[in-house]
Amino acid sequence: MRSLLTLVPAIAIAASLAACERESDLKPPGGAKPGPAAKPSAASSAKVAEATMASTELQEELKKLKPLPKRMDIEKNPATEAKINLGRMLYYEPRLSKNHDISCNSCHDLSAYGVDGKPFSPGHKGQLGGRSSPTSYNAGNHVSQFWDGRAATLEDQAKGPILNPVEMAMPDEKKVLETLASIKEYVALFKEAFPGEQDPVTYDNLARAIGAFERGLVTPSRFDKYLTGDKNALTQEEQNGLAKFLTVGCQSCHDGEALGGTTYQKLGKMNAFAELKDFGRFDATKKDDDKFFFRVPSLRNIAKTGPYYHDGHIKTLEEAVDKMAWHQLNVKLKEGEMKSIVTFLNALTGDLPTDYIKKPELPKSGPKTPKPDPS
Repeated sequence: MRSLLTLVPAIAIAASLAACERESDLKPPGGAKPGPAAKPSAASSAKVAEATMASTELQEELKKLKPLPKRMDIEKNPATEAKINLGRMLYYEPRLSKNHDISCNSCHDLSAYGVDGKPFSPGHKGQLGGRSSPTSYNAGNHVSQFWDGRAATLEDQAKGPILNPVEMAMPDEKKVLETLASIKEYVALFKEAFPGEQDPVTYDNLARAIGAFERGLVTPSRFDKYLTGDKNALTQEEQNGLAKFLTVGCQSCHDGEALGGTTYQKLGKMNAFAELKDFGRFDATKKDDDKFFFRVPSLRNIAKTGPYYHDGHIKTLEEAVDKMAWHQLNVKLKEGEMKSIVTFLNALTGDLPTDYIKKPELPKSGPKTPKPDPS
C-alpha cells in the first residue's frame, strides 16, 4: 500500500483547494441558501479538518478502483487456445458480412484501441448507426454490452452486428453458417475448438469463440502498477489528477477494474442535457424509468477512444470531463482542475497486446462459399 500512502498528501491538498476554489460555484443541495461566511481563523481550521477527513475518506474511494486482471473469463465460456484462435480469426473475418467488406475489427479496430475514431461507424452500403462504437478492450467484465445494455455478455453482443441490416447485414443465421461451413478450414477449427459436438459449426459457438478472444483484450497501464504498490508508476502531476478525480466524485460511476462499465446512469443526472433525443436504455427495456440511462463507459484508454459520449458529439477529452462534472455531479470545474483530471486520465492509456491481436491469415473461400452481395 505504498502508493496509497503517497497519495494522501496530494488528496489532502486537493481537498483543501477544491473546497476553496469551488465554494462559490457549487449549488447547495436542495437549493438551500449558503450560510454566513466563517471567520478567517475558523475557516482555516475548517480547511485543515476537511483535508484530514478527505484524506481518510478518499483512501476508501481509491479502493473502488481495481487493477485489471490478465483475462476476463466467465464460467459459461471457458477459454481454450483453440477457441481463442478461432475467435481471433472470426473477429477479423469480413465474410461474416453480406458484402464481405466489414468485420468486427472494422468498427472496433484493435490497433487503434478498439475504436474507429468516428462518431458513427459506417456499415453495409455506408449506412451509419445511431450510436458510436464503444471499444472492445477491457469490456469483458462490464455489467452488459452496448450503450443501452441490451446484450448481457460479450458472447451475446457478438451475435448482434452480424445480423444488423445497418451493420454487417447478413440476412439470417442460416446464411452465416452456410458461409462458414463452405470453408473447410473453418469446419476443422470449429471441431477443434468445440470437441465432442456432432455439429460444432453453430451460431452460438461462433459467439463463444469471439467472446473467448475478446476476453483477452486487456490493456494494463502504469495505473495498475500504481494500484499494486509502485509509488513511482505515476508522476506527481498524475497523482494530483487522481486526487482531484476522487475529490470531485468521478469514481462514483467510473469504478472497478475498467473504471466504468459496472452501472447504468442517467445522462444529465444533476443538470439536464439540452435536446437529448436518444432514450438510451429505454430502447431495450421500454421502461419509462430507464429513459436517458446509458451503461457507463470505461475510462481505460479514454484518451485514445474519442470522440466521446453515445453519439460522439464531444470531440475532446477536456470538454468531456468538463461536461460530465457539471451534468452528472453538479460541479463546475476550474480549468486547472479539469486539466489535472485529464492528466490522470492520460495515465490510463495501456499497452496494446500486439502479439495477441495480430491479424491471422484467414482461410480461402471454398467453391460453395457465397459471393459478396452489395445489394
